[in-house]
Amino acid sequence: MSNDNERNQTPGPDEERHVRDRFDEAIPEGPLHDREIALDPEDAGEHAVKVASGGDAFGRGEGVGEGKEVQGMSQGQIVWSRFIRHRGAIFGLITLSLVILLSVISMGIGPINGLWRDQELRSGDVINGGAPTLQIPGINGNTFSIGMFPFGQDSLGRDYFAQVMMGVQTSLFVAFVLGAVALIIGVTIGSLAGYYRGWVDMALMRMTDLVITLPVIVLGAVLGSLISKLPLRLNAGPEVAIWLRENMPLLLAVALGCVLWTGLARLVRSEFLTLREREFVDSARVAGASDWRIITKHMLPNAVGVIVVNVTLMMSSAVTLEAALSFVGFGIQAPAVSLGRLISENQGAFSTRPWLFWWPGLFIILIALSINFIGDGLRDAFDPRTKRIPSARAMRKAEAQLAEKKARVAADAQGGAR
Repeated sequence: MSNDNERNQTPGPDEERHVRDRFDEAIPEGPLHDREIALDPEDAGEHAVKVASGGDAFGRGEGVGEGKEVQGMSQGQIVWSRFIRHRGAIFGLITLSLVILLSVISMGIGPINGLWRDQELRSGDVINGGAPTLQIPGINGNTFSIGMFPFGQDSLGRDYFAQVMMGVQTSLFVAFVLGAVALIIGVTIGSLAGYYRGWVDMALMRMTDLVITLPVIVLGAVLGSLISKLPLRLNAGPEVAIWLRENMPLLLAVALGCVLWTGLARLVRSEFLTLREREFVDSARVAGASDWRIITKHMLPNAVGVIVVNVTLMMSSAVTLEAALSFVGFGIQAPAVSLGRLISENQGAFSTRPWLFWWPGLFIILIALSINFIGDGLRDAFDPRTKRIPSARAMRKAEAQLAEKKARVAADAQGGAR
């Protein structure tokens, strides 16, 4: 008697083990069981039915039925197909896109003005204690209404919605610039250290270890304070002081990017140490390719997954780091607006006007979580080794679908015999 029949006659001691054994019976081991495609547990039943209906996919659970689907697809298409099946990543992508769209449409970008009525942050009379006029059905009203000041007013009577939207743009700008700077420095140092090894690797990694030992929050506070006080130290004119204050987000992002590249550099070095021993690198070297071409054309494309995931997670941490530095007074300075500075300026009104904390804090959480979810989705999409085993619920669903499929097949066979 085969092992499959023995498993049928002697189920496991608990329900989950029994369901897993039944799932193994429906999807037997095969020569393609290690196919590098992750199966969403919610789709386990669908793939099990494909196998039961005579599909040419093999394996157990993970990637079953998807091998044929990715035939003829490029690597980018395969990554995208995996990414869009990650619900958290799609939620983060939609949420981040809506936040960016709201801030750009309302307050504009660069020389393009937005559609919101207050683009200059004018002060005025405080109406109704500066309370928000936004009404949402089921929360604080019966009908949806924006009103004059949807997020309320600060103590000077300025529109808080306009300030929050400008703070969102500042936080996103810092995150993207910081990610770009850290990407350039980290990939350059990590690739050179991993490819050349020897004294180059030792020198670059010791420099990386030195930067890692520096506390980021303290160093960021020192850099922010230095940038804001630099005109006084240099006895510069008012034009230089105004330029520094207006470009404080850019300068702070570049300064922090020059510090936060260390983790990316170590990951890229680790990938390059593995890739340089692969056959395609040896073939390129034998063919006479230069070191620059081998690094940029052959090795970097194979390390793009690690790079993209690490950069997205770094951008998420940059949002909270900028908010923390601005909150303690060492980050973005006036006239620029940031979410952390809005919380810091209104911390005395926490007990009387808490909405001055709700809105900046809400957008900080939305931006950071959205980028984190996108990073998780990219990690699962780029790394074929990240696989999820179908849950007991998904396998019970697969078992029910298999039973229904077999019953239909048996009924059709009996009808045909008659």
